[in-house]
Amino acid sequence: MSSLEGWRAGDMMHLALPQVWAEVLVDCPGVEAPYTYAVNSQMAIALGDVVLVPFGDRLVGGLVVRVLAECPDDLDPARIRSIHEVVAQSFFQAHYWDLLERTANYYHVPLTQVLRAALPPGLLRRSQRRIRALRGAQPILRSQAAQRIWPLLQKNLETGYSWRYLCQQHPQAPQGLRELLQAGCVESYICLGKSAQAKQQLAITLVQRLPGLTQRQAAIVAQLQQSGGEAWLQTFQQQTGASRGLLDRLTELGCVAIAPKERLRSGIQTTDVEADQPRVLTPAQAAALAQIQKADAGETLLLHGVTGSGKTEVYLQAIAPFLDQQRSVLVLVPEIGLTPQLTERFQQRFGRDRLCLYHSGLSDGERYDAWRQMLLGGARVVIGTRSAVFAPLPNLGLIILDEEHDSSFKQEQTAPCYHARQVAQWRSQLEGCPLLLGSATPALETWATTQGTESQTHYLQLPDRVEARSLPPIEIVDLRQELANGNRSIFSTKLQQALIDLQQRGEQGILFIHRRGHSTFVSCRACGTAIGCPHCDVSLSYHLDQILDQSLLRCHYCNYTQAQPQRCPVCDSPYLKNFGSGSQRVEAEVKRLFPELTVFRYDSDTTRQKGGHQKVLDQFRSQPASLLVGTQMLTKGIDLPQVTVVGVVAADGLLHMPDFRASERSLQTLIQVAGRAGRGDRPGRVIVQTYSPDHPVLQHLADHNYSQFLSEELQERQAHGYPPAQRLLLLSCSGLDEDAVIQAAEAIADHLREQALESVEILGPAPANIARIARRHRWQILLKSPPDRDWNWLKPDQLRSFCRKGVSLLIDVDPISF
Repeated sequence: MSSLEGWRAGDMMHLALPQVWAEVLVDCPGVEAPYTYAVNSQMAIALGDVVLVPFGDRLVGGLVVRVLAECPDDLDPARIRSIHEVVAQSFFQAHYWDLLERTANYYHVPLTQVLRAALPPGLLRRSQRRIRALRGAQPILRSQAAQRIWPLLQKNLETGYSWRYLCQQHPQAPQGLRELLQAGCVESYICLGKSAQAKQQLAITLVQRLPGLTQRQAAIVAQLQQSGGEAWLQTFQQQTGASRGLLDRLTELGCVAIAPKERLRSGIQTTDVEADQPRVLTPAQAAALAQIQKADAGETLLLHGVTGSGKTEVYLQAIAPFLDQQRSVLVLVPEIGLTPQLTERFQQRFGRDRLCLYHSGLSDGERYDAWRQMLLGGARVVIGTRSAVFAPLPNLGLIILDEEHDSSFKQEQTAPCYHARQVAQWRSQLEGCPLLLGSATPALETWATTQGTESQTHYLQLPDRVEARSLPPIEIVDLRQELANGNRSIFSTKLQQALIDLQQRGEQGILFIHRRGHSTFVSCRACGTAIGCPHCDVSLSYHLDQILDQSLLRCHYCNYTQAQPQRCPVCDSPYLKNFGSGSQRVEAEVKRLFPELTVFRYDSDTTRQKGGHQKVLDQFRSQPASLLVGTQMLTKGIDLPQVTVVGVVAADGLLHMPDFRASERSLQTLIQVAGRAGRGDRPGRVIVQTYSPDHPVLQHLADHNYSQFLSEELQERQAHGYPPAQRLLLLSCSGLDEDAVIQAAEAIADHLREQALESVEILGPAPANIARIARRHRWQILLKSPPDRDWNWLKPDQLRSFCRKGVSLLIDVDPISF
């Protein structure tokens, strides 16, 4: 299959088969459920075929999701429309469908919802039926309709016109088109949507070297030969300075040919990178690599390496043998911002041609081409985020989840609420390839599977940094004492001195704050009112728009934005004050106190544009005596060798979250951000500011003893019945009508309790932590059960029957937040 558009009708005819029916997921906005179609007796059909089906008054692309031997009882066979054409067969391998169905069953969603999560936008766009005239045809036309349409078709022999457009031009066009088709002077073909078309670009190809060329012509031909005999025309002209006239002359002589050629779009930067050779491994790295290379099919391995221990080098050397065997590798990362850095390392080692990126930051065309490249076997190493776990890679040899603990691997807001780590584990088992999980701070659930005599995961450890570099010392600063000493700045005396020393030595540093924006909220000092979002039950955060030079209040949930009022909307007092600190305020304070330091901000506000992550990091790397102020994005495995100082401005915002995972998440975040210091030749230093210096999390941080924390945390979870000691399932009802939402949640809870399920605890219903987001009220029911019990007894359709119109139910299996 060389392309996904432009197949002609009738190209895929097969032997006659018994009458069957097929459920087809049609690619139309708002259509979630599959539609049933009859299969022509002359047509073979199978699960995963791409088909064209009538839908309304047009033909649309679709995917066969189920083949039925009998017509559904609730449908009249005489009224079922037939599949028009099979566009492509066996779109996915058999085990890929097993993966999709297992995901659908485990997360209690229809298969069609999993397909929508797996397929890139534009792959099955709405199609058009087009008519074009055959060159040289001279038909004898009888009807007036055919005589009027024929001259129009002559104007565009290349692509013709859509059937709908021609019908709009003449009321009797269908009759005329049928006459033209019967006369054999036109052809009917199907073209999928424009946004899902292949990209065409002019290429120049060497045909032959001829004698008698001028010196300039001969030099151009020689350069083309050195380029492998083929190059993209625009790139070749830029490299050689050859004019189009010169190249056209070579074309006339028969030396070269210039013609359009499909060019796959790629999200990989085209900058030149120096080739990289495998590095000498430490004994711990070598031992881990040896275990990975002899891993059994479907085995899961956890690579627990401290920050800076060289996990990426282990990945690279583990991947190389699979590429030599012509097998493919899937590498998953939690954030888009990590892909440029990781891609550069992989490109240095393996070359650009074997790499492919897949994440939501790519354009629809780039994602479409990435899928086609994978389906055709052109991509050997795919680097992507959560959704890339469904990448259709053939002959998969290894799956890697880097920073496996990261919550970004879990989809929460929309169904299916899948976890990429869980889906990757199923995929490794189905395809018979190892799964390698890597992290400096493994998730407790993952670490627990490595413990005991019957551990399910093979544990690998990198306890030391490469080149014998030491982990940075952790200094805990008590902000209560700072306040008692009269320091009201957001920076402690110790952190201020560290920034002064940083500036004098021309080194780089990082300041971490867990919130973006300028201030956490704006409150009235007269009546105590905090200005809240009209659509969500949260306060608005203060932002300073530097471009517009305007103070704005913004909701970080629904993005509602308003100008900051001059007076309190409740008591009309002018005494409004900003409270709390965000990344924007920290940046402004650094610029005020340390004007000679170059400051960059790294959060979702400064990296919204495509390539924004890499742009900020590149600017920071190029500036000595610079400071990077950022949020959790700084904890995602970024390698900044010149950073010597890391400051955590306010650790308390992490420590006191209302979540049983708060301790684990806060320690993971702090270890990861601390790990950015001292990764180069100079030693690092970490300063953590807090009002709770005796908090157990901070003690484990200072001791660099994450494994001990996990052991203690596991005992706490077992005592209170939380994962991994028990399994959780969250039922979330939401809607605009609060009474309807409450009634639905109570009815569902009552129904579940009536079943009197043994060993299943039902908590709620209760409002969510944030009870209203984007005007939708949210109520939840939490179910707890032993780890060996599944949720197959749940009947999602039955539960949804308790929801009135306008109330939706989201089923979240193994939730990670509430």
